[in-house]
Amino acid sequence: MNVLVTGATGFVGQLLCTRLLAEGWTVRGTLLASEQPESLIDGVEPVIVEPLGTETSWSHALAGVDTVIHLAARVHIMDDPSANPLQEFRLVNTEGTRRLADEAVKAGVGRLVFISSIKVNGEESEIPYTEDAPAQPVDPYGISKWEAELALRRIEAETGLQVIVVRPTLVYGPGVKGNFLNMMKAVKRGLPLPLASVCNLRSLIYVGNLVDVLAICAAHPGAVGQTYLVSDGEDVSTPGLIRRTASALAVPARLVPFPLPLMRLGGQLSGKSDLVNRLTGSLTVDSSKIRRELDWVPPFSMEQGLAVTAKWFLSQ
Repeated sequence: MNVLVTGATGFVGQLLCTRLLAEGWTVRGTLLASEQPESLIDGVEPVIVEPLGTETSWSHALAGVDTVIHLAARVHIMDDPSANPLQEFRLVNTEGTRRLADEAVKAGVGRLVFISSIKVNGEESEIPYTEDAPAQPVDPYGISKWEAELALRRIEAETGLQVIVVRPTLVYGPGVKGNFLNMMKAVKRGLPLPLASVCNLRSLIYVGNLVDVLAICAAHPGAVGQTYLVSDGEDVSTPGLIRRTASALAVPARLVPFPLPLMRLGGQLSGKSDLVNRLTGSLTVDSSKIRRELDWVPPFSMEQGLAVTAKWFLSQ
């Protein structure tokens, strides 16, 4: 079977390509003109494509392809400098995905696995999100991903393209960036973190577990037409995550209590309310649907995932 992986040079893409090659897939990976072929995993066929958009040419990349796993996206950007962030996200994530799906249909591709985001469901919830929960995206990234899902479902209904949507929670693992990497740096440096008073729950997913989901969805007949929310299945509080990360890094966790109302006020005054809300609020998912329908069991525990992530971090 032949698969095209968009975003093949990325955090998730590289591990996914390794997994697919090991399973005997013929893997083609996208590259932008600015990227080097060496950034792809050995054994992946490179194919240069234009940036995602309404006019992207895909015919050469899709020739002979049976399945597309679409990872490439304009990702969530803190303090986005764009004059119209929603327009920029829509151009890449919504219209770029729609264009890819249309071209895939023309090329005779049978299946498209789309990595979306839990941000489609929302930013915070006291009860676990499920696939049946209404979509309530808040920021431009989440809105663009939801609109991409809707576009794919319309194309699926009109053409028969097999579409599977995967909405992961926060992804961590070797190569992670953003707030998770910043948290690891702070823990390793022994900085006192004023989060001991936080009492929340967050769902996360180790990149190895996410790759397992994507590989299964690329082939399993029961996945066709479905949307899946996925996580490690072990929800953790912010201070709990810090303690577990500190243990994996073999350093003490320096957590100190701090009044949450003052923390939220500080977030408002500093323009960091989104960050404070993520640190103090709850966002969990119920991933029982994919476990029930596809017999999926995460191959890695959170403890194992954090250990591998810590080993990578310490090697940098």
